[in-house]
Amino acid sequence: MKKFLISILVCCSFVSMAQQRTYCNPINIDYGYTPIPNLYAHGKHRATADPVIVNFKGKYFLFSTNQWGYWWSEDMYNWNFVPRKFLKPDANVYDELCAPAAFVMKDEMYLIGSTHGPHFSLFKTKDGTTDDWEVAVEDFKVGAWDPGFLYDEERDKLYLYWGSSNEFPLLGTEINIETMQSEGFVKPMISLHPEDHGWERFGEYNDNTFLQPFMEGAWMTKYNGKYYLQYGAPATEFSGYADGVYVSEDPLDLMKYQKHNPFAYKPGGFARGAGHGATYQDHFGNWWHVSTVVLGQKDNFERRIGIWPSGFDKDDVMYCNTAYGDYPTYLPQNDADHLKGLFTGWMLLNYNKPVQVSSTLGGYTPNNVVDEDLKTYWSAQTGNKGEWFQTDLGEVSSIHAIQINYADQDAEFEGKSVGVSHQYKIYSSNDGKKWSVLIDKSKNKTDVPHDYIELDKAAKARYLKIENIHMPTGKFALSGFRVFGKGSSEKPNKVEDFMVLRADPNKYGERRSSWIRWKQNNLADGYVIYFGKDPDKLYGSIMVYNQNDYFFTGMDRTDAYYFQIEAFNNNGISSRTEIIKVD
Repeated sequence: MKKFLISILVCCSFVSMAQQRTYCNPINIDYGYTPIPNLYAHGKHRATADPVIVNFKGKYFLFSTNQWGYWWSEDMYNWNFVPRKFLKPDANVYDELCAPAAFVMKDEMYLIGSTHGPHFSLFKTKDGTTDDWEVAVEDFKVGAWDPGFLYDEERDKLYLYWGSSNEFPLLGTEINIETMQSEGFVKPMISLHPEDHGWERFGEYNDNTFLQPFMEGAWMTKYNGKYYLQYGAPATEFSGYADGVYVSEDPLDLMKYQKHNPFAYKPGGFARGAGHGATYQDHFGNWWHVSTVVLGQKDNFERRIGIWPSGFDKDDVMYCNTAYGDYPTYLPQNDADHLKGLFTGWMLLNYNKPVQVSSTLGGYTPNNVVDEDLKTYWSAQTGNKGEWFQTDLGEVSSIHAIQINYADQDAEFEGKSVGVSHQYKIYSSNDGKKWSVLIDKSKNKTDVPHDYIELDKAAKARYLKIENIHMPTGKFALSGFRVFGKGSSEKPNKVEDFMVLRADPNKYGERRSSWIRWKQNNLADGYVIYFGKDPDKLYGSIMVYNQNDYFFTGMDRTDAYYFQIEAFNNNGISSRTEIIKVD
């Protein structure tokens, strides 16, 4: 194994010991490993999806698929896992609370998983930070898959919405708060219309339509007297997995498709996908949207979780701000403007930059660590202490944060792993010869598959090296070693020759798609395309790297759109182009 010279000058002096101000998607929680044998046929791996966060008694509670427990947090950064199995002993299934639903009613928090039968229990708690749950209803009669509840405090009524199908609509019913059962009136709520809504079409690029698209993941939010019924489409496997919303003044009737849809959408970048989620408020009253991030390397259902600033604009339009959503983002704060976003401005410093490694296993090549693709990864030949990965930033830069994204190579776990940890050291250097310890986690006792470290004081360095000390299981493998901060050179100029080509509305053509093109910017690492149906509501965004065109297949057929683009690199972001209208 190749050795490297270390001159130990500093140990952890840059690591913040104060409360973290930022986070980075995918969020860093101790994801469990899939317990379902046919889903890990290509390798055992971590997986979860279908997240729900509720704010209960000053704490955030996070529930998601097949985790054999759940998490709670006081700050949306440090998550505490509570082990708990909710299925009855005679349940002969692998799923442990698949696509769970949680809601708060009066002084209690309720929880149930997905089921097609009438014998699932509904649980409740007055605390939740420990395993103090009790059965609220032994047999919840509504067999609801992908359930979502809304307790309407003003009406003192409880509503349930559910469905996961590429054939049937989402359904809704009122739940009697005395019996905690439906009284039998079930209302079809909404259905997909992929013939009009391009983003609802099946496939990675909404064009592989060998199956009809799936509608799932119901969630209802009440805001300013209106009811916002959210849903995921077209399927959880795809980068374009998104959440749309219908709006009404009645919780069970007259739902109207919001003009600005999908409201949660992130088809590009490192953490892709923003579907099947839930909307909640932080301690300051600001809105957030938690959703499923697509990975899909070992299996179609290999997924992670992302959290995005969300909200409602002055016209009560629901939005979710995913621009630079997998870069460092500020945690909840008072008087935050989620329309402007909470992006720190710390840029990715090592996109496609030179790398070196201690060893390589087969075709899992080192450049995969810096290609901004969560699906690709490098693996060392072993998981032993001393394996390492090195990245060259190209110039001495100001480093503010680092995200270490581990990959599962030859993992041995199934279900929830308890008492395991990642241990490592990160070294910095200006010349690649003399090294200082920047971050020391050699004694870490926690499981951190997407570890994120915000430095208390920016570090100056050109080279960074991570040395493995201990892996919880499998080889030392990384899908992303992402370094954030500011470079010392120029940011890109404004993009030139930006155009969007779309079929004429008066002629036959595929108007759910368009071809977006621009002149390649020599200084750009990538671009963010903004789009919307009003010039002052460009709430949709698409991040692309290392290309000068994009086929956008997520448009609504009958509507005009507005577009804008900006370029970015390790030094910053260009000014945006003028807004253009496309009929």
